[in-house]
Amino acid sequence: MLEKWFKLSENKTTVKTEILAGITTFMTMAYILAVNPSMLGLVDGMSPEAVFLATAIASAIGSFLMAIFANYPFALAPGMGLNAYFTYTVCMGMGVPFQTVLLAVFIEGLIFIVLSITNVREAIFNAIPLTLKYAVSVGIGMFIAFIGLQGADIIVNSDATLITYQHFAPEDFHTAGISAILALLGIIITAILAHAKVKGSILLGILITWVLGMVAELTGLYVPNVDTGYFTVFPSFSLPDFAALGDTFGKCFTKEAFASVKILDFLVVMFAFLFVDMFDTLGTLIGVASKAEMLDEEGKLPKIKGALLADAIATSVGAVLGTSTTTTYVESASGVTEGGRTGLTAITTGIMFLLAILLSPIFLAVPGFATAPALVIVGFYMMGSVVKIKFENYAEAIPAYLCIIAMPLAYSISEGIAIGVISYTVINLFTGKENRKKITPLMYVLTVLFILKYAFCST
Repeated sequence: MLEKWFKLSENKTTVKTEILAGITTFMTMAYILAVNPSMLGLVDGMSPEAVFLATAIASAIGSFLMAIFANYPFALAPGMGLNAYFTYTVCMGMGVPFQTVLLAVFIEGLIFIVLSITNVREAIFNAIPLTLKYAVSVGIGMFIAFIGLQGADIIVNSDATLITYQHFAPEDFHTAGISAILALLGIIITAILAHAKVKGSILLGILITWVLGMVAELTGLYVPNVDTGYFTVFPSFSLPDFAALGDTFGKCFTKEAFASVKILDFLVVMFAFLFVDMFDTLGTLIGVASKAEMLDEEGKLPKIKGALLADAIATSVGAVLGTSTTTTYVESASGVTEGGRTGLTAITTGIMFLLAILLSPIFLAVPGFATAPALVIVGFYMMGSVVKIKFENYAEAIPAYLCIIAMPLAYSISEGIAIGVISYTVINLFTGKENRKKITPLMYVLTVLFILKYAFCST
């Protein structure tokens, strides 16, 4: 039955490989179950318990849709960055009620569905040159590695240089300092396991690092401090309050969502979500599909329409449940690295999100320093696409280079794509007739749209 549904033999994979890949993907993105409630929970009226349930259910549904519509190993969840925009910029900064913002996300999803059905998003995907697609894969690798290094406190804030390395100062050694050390040990352990070609090396790396964290806490090396965001690595055992979902479920359709809404502000918010989500999704699909060698010889992704449609529907479903934009997750690369090639990987990840509701104390206890090694090693794997870039051709290589460095430095996949597209079009436009021929009409359109975005939008 599974063979018939997911075409495992055709994709040169097995049930065991797919399930292991799905669990690995879940483990590397399970942090969203902790981060999203803590962030959206700051908004007046949105309880952390409700956001947790909405996050888990939306992630499961989105992953199931990806398997059904495209048979791809990509998982979905509420996107990082968009949840911050939801909370800090729109709700807290602009004073927009969360019900209205959820309505904006819901409508954004509907627009995405139309764009997906009418091939607009597919056309954008296909219009991006193959060189930039390789660059997106590399840039995403650097980006998720950067996220991992930050999450483990190896890379920390600096007022002088914006970021710096962990100094292991005595005052926070037993929190940030030991977290960084444990993460570094985890990276080494995962690298050794990967070199030895141990199946499930990334998942094993997460679990081993987590166990080391438990030992560190038992021996007093790691000391939890809730006030500074360092929690115990040991799970507690309690069931979630399912009734809490009522705080957010369906609130995008209530009268509060339409009360005192300024149409212009609403449109700005909606299109901001739409713009970022579109190019974050396209970037993730390009990067992860490139890593999985799913792109054809023309750099196109078969069944992309189904993948885009799954993403679009998940966005609207997530808004109804009560969470910010649900989108394809870059951490899917970890499952792909473990051999995931079909929708069975996505199904497994979705099931894990549902299980997480019942076992939430266990999953939420996995610390950032335990998942960081997975993100760093996956980032390394995705760097492999850099050798496919023709560095001797500056008109191709320099835009790719700018795209790569922009993603981690701007902390945004979509910004990296924007800079890559603009630079590719402009450089090739002014470097000879042959280079101008490479620029498709849609690339010109995207370039103009990105420039207008920077000129008139602050988000």
